[in-house]
Amino acid sequence: MRKLLLFIFFSVFHTFYSQQDCATALAVCGNSNITYSPSGYGNIKELENSGSCIDSSGEHNSIWYKITIATGGTLTFDLVPNNPGADYDWAIFGPNVNCGSLGSPIRCNAATVVGVGAATGLNMTSTITNALGGSPTPYCKYMDVLPGETYYLFIDNWVSATSSITAPFSLTWGGTATLASPFTDPNIQLYPFMPPGIPAANPADPREVVICGPTELFDFSLLTSGILNGNQHFGVSYHASQNDALTGNNPITTPQTVNTTTVYYYSISYTDATNPNNPLNKCKQVGAFKFKNGAITAKNAILTECNNNNAGTAIFNLTTADLGTNPNAIVRYFPSMTDLNANTNEITNPTAFVSAEGIIYVKVTSEFGCKAIAQINLKFHPAVVVNDSVLRSCALETNLSTGIFNLGNASVTGQTNPIKKYYPSITDAINQTNEILNFNNYIAPNGVVYVRVSNAQGCYNVAKITLVVIAPVYSEILKDKIICAEAKTTLDAGPGFKSYEWSTGATTQTITVGIGNYWVKLKTGECVITQPVKVYASEQPVISMVDIGSTTVTITAIGGTPPYQYSMDNIIWQDSNIFNNVARGDHKIYVKDSYNCDPVVIGVVVPNLVNVITPNADGINDVIDYSALAGKQNLVMNIFDRYGTKIHQLDKLSGYKWDGTQRGRKVPTGTYWYSVTWSENDKNSTAIKFTGWILVKNRE
Repeated sequence: MRKLLLFIFFSVFHTFYSQQDCATALAVCGNSNITYSPSGYGNIKELENSGSCIDSSGEHNSIWYKITIATGGTLTFDLVPNNPGADYDWAIFGPNVNCGSLGSPIRCNAATVVGVGAATGLNMTSTITNALGGSPTPYCKYMDVLPGETYYLFIDNWVSATSSITAPFSLTWGGTATLASPFTDPNIQLYPFMPPGIPAANPADPREVVICGPTELFDFSLLTSGILNGNQHFGVSYHASQNDALTGNNPITTPQTVNTTTVYYYSISYTDATNPNNPLNKCKQVGAFKFKNGAITAKNAILTECNNNNAGTAIFNLTTADLGTNPNAIVRYFPSMTDLNANTNEITNPTAFVSAEGIIYVKVTSEFGCKAIAQINLKFHPAVVVNDSVLRSCALETNLSTGIFNLGNASVTGQTNPIKKYYPSITDAINQTNEILNFNNYIAPNGVVYVRVSNAQGCYNVAKITLVVIAPVYSEILKDKIICAEAKTTLDAGPGFKSYEWSTGATTQTITVGIGNYWVKLKTGECVITQPVKVYASEQPVISMVDIGSTTVTITAIGGTPPYQYSMDNIIWQDSNIFNNVARGDHKIYVKDSYNCDPVVIGVVVPNLVNVITPNADGINDVIDYSALAGKQNLVMNIFDRYGTKIHQLDKLSGYKWDGTQRGRKVPTGTYWYSVTWSENDKNSTAIKFTGWILVKNRE
């Protein structure tokens, strides 16, 4: 059924009088339908002896309406009772008459119309203007009306003397004319009025205002602002019956305890602040509403999160707790019930709330303002139990400060099917950055890495793995050796190793070898280190120079390892490098160093010394002749005077001979010095130097 809005006007002078008299007639506001249930006849029976069609019946259960025409045209109406025993009569006075001098009605109908659906009123087909009691004609002729005209409509529910039936009626306007109303004037009502509450499940039922329980002490004035929706010059009153809402009687002015079964009514009324005599003043629009129990409940919830890395806290998304509430509800979270009651210290980051285990208090407010309180218990998942571990690895021979570690072998947890990821720092493990991907072949020095151990719930804990590079253990007694080229030596790796593996294939502690490069793999525990060792040939000494004097031979040796020993027969050895009383002729010189290896040997010649020449062409001692040394390398002989000035050089051109001349002229008789040098024809081209003096006697 379509809701009917009732528009009513009544005089400000009779606000609390009955509208069953003409002076307090209700204003008809616009062409909206009217429903009412008259009871009694007011203070004055104005229709008795009025000369109208209702004279004989009088007033029984009556109501008066005042009608103001907005636009001219034809006016009709249908009046329909809703009770089988109701019998409505009516009369219209006007236009522009006063209650004290109404005159005769211009339309009147007292026809016997009884029962639900038995209608009476004005229509466009009837031709009569009056119908007396008992008439079979329920309708009278329509009215032609003009703008600004006012009319009074009297309606009476006549019942027999033996009946006490009262019943509401419905009145529907028709025709082309419109009735004045502030509710249809866009200059007065600027915005639509908003009925309170929400639509009922059955649209025909009154709208429902939500309260938080089956009963509640309710302040009706809280609805006023929403109903008026910003429209000025209108007021709202609240009533327990529709008739009171229509008449304005018995308004509810203080908070009352309401329930969910009683129907209440609101009445919107207009007041022209500039014209207290405006016929539309107190014009009303009425609506019905009920109260609906909107109480909400919230259930307690448990949130379980990870106490990661034993931090003692977890990150909780409080909004995921199942509180069993409407998704449109407003949910607020507080750390204590005291804070909840005082609205203090509200948790403003509920989606990422960091907390230890505990209780959070929740205030849930529905879209209708109903509240419920619940608790969220914050719990931790079972902890991921981890323990620190130590991994040891043998040092890499390519880089002795590092080892290869299989981090997966570290025993850090007893969890079933854990997820393990490895990181270089605790910060990386927490933030999951810089993950070690080659964890099963991880090369590192002494240090630590961290393993993030996670379970099926995604909780994690971080353990530390200490990495220990096992330093290599070398033989302290195995050293490089120097031996004679023809000798053998024993290499000893020393005791205490688990095993030995030599480059020769031997697996003993010692091996006997000659000159060469060797290595041995020494095993200590499970670590093996390769230790190299070299056997060098001792460096042979080299006779770098032989200085031959008149009776001495002086040896200069280099290289090898001093001290040297010297011999001319490889039998008798001396520490001195000077041999005395050496006879003229060929000799061998032997030299060896401290290694006492096979000596080096060279041949030397002590030349036959000629100390005097007499260049007189007698064929005896005319020249110094060293041509016997011509086969020596780099043979040179120089003659010096007593001042050290070289005066002559013997060479290949002179046949290594000197006849006592200088540039073709005989030198003065005297003593001269000479020096003969050459290189022996051996592998070292040993330098030989022979020095001496000579007396030259030239005839003057």
